[in-house]
Amino acid sequence: MMPLVSVVVPTYKRPELLKRCLAALLAQDYDPRAYEIIVADDAACDQTRQLVEGYCLLHEEDEERFDTQLSQLRSLHELGRSEYLTRPLDHVFEQRSPNVHYLPVAGAHGPAAARNAGWRAAGGAIIAFTDDDCIPEPGWVRAVAAGLANGAAGASGRISVPLHDRPTDYERDAAGLAHAEFATANCCCRRDVLAAVGGFDERFTTAWREDSDLHFTLLRRGYQLIKVPQAVVVHPVRPAVWGVSVHQQRKSMFNALLYKKHPQLYWQRIQPGPPWRYYAIVGALLSALAGIAQRRRRLALGGAIAWLVLTGRFCARRLHGTSHAPRHLAEMIVTSALIPPLAIFWRVRGALRYRVLFL
Repeated sequence: MMPLVSVVVPTYKRPELLKRCLAALLAQDYDPRAYEIIVADDAACDQTRQLVEGYCLLHEEDEERFDTQLSQLRSLHELGRSEYLTRPLDHVFEQRSPNVHYLPVAGAHGPAAARNAGWRAAGGAIIAFTDDDCIPEPGWVRAVAAGLANGAAGASGRISVPLHDRPTDYERDAAGLAHAEFATANCCCRRDVLAAVGGFDERFTTAWREDSDLHFTLLRRGYQLIKVPQAVVVHPVRPAVWGVSVHQQRKSMFNALLYKKHPQLYWQRIQPGPPWRYYAIVGALLSALAGIAQRRRRLALGGAIAWLVLTGRFCARRLHGTSHAPRHLAEMIVTSALIPPLAIFWRVRGALRYRVLFL
């Protein structure tokens, strides 16, 4: 029996998170014969392979046990003990697990490429995507299947991001995923639709904007997309290293690619205009440095004061409603000075790389 829903989970050297995700996927309140799980391993990691193959073996053992019990029931029927076949087989089905596949990713890499490898290897008419650090609630697969039952091309579910009362700036930023229109942490598409549009653009080599690109492509081609709030995944915020926001600025490069492909939708749904605050901060910093280099005291002093004021406001904005722990305060001060020039650097680099005028 071909599965109706294929769940694709890309992963990269995070076996403990993947184990938690798989446990949730195996506990779905849905007929295990009607869905499969495909783990697309972008690292081809032995530890991940061994973990997933353990679940594959569990499925095979469940199938053998099911076949044995079904054979016993048929034998009883042939012996005239037909009352045994009047018993529902639900208790037998509940002992089974869905089919789990391990798929090492070859060729192009990145989450977009891993998801493409996953859905292309899938057997289901509906492809559901989630991430290895997510925890789908028990009714997730059922809600996904019901959501696309009436002919919609794709759907997005609800993402729950638990936060403390005083989160860090990084945690609050990560919680923005809960408001995403269409995120691969919790979305689904018909397989034929993915094939028609070519799936994900593998030039998005990091986990950034590849889902928006697919979303915009579907919108521009006129496909019907719906919301399925009953399809819920929990996305706990992972611990991050100190200064993580500095490393994340590299993602700005892929904004240029998204803008090049979908300029109107980018301004409408991603960013209403250029990051003028960053440009102002960088401009003030350059003025101060130019003044120092040219020994123009007023220019240097004016630029330095403007940079301090603008950077201070930026830092205060990030601290508003977040943790005021000393460690976090120090992180905000340092990273607030570094983020604007790095963000502009990667933005300009993206514009040059993808040959698009992108401010």
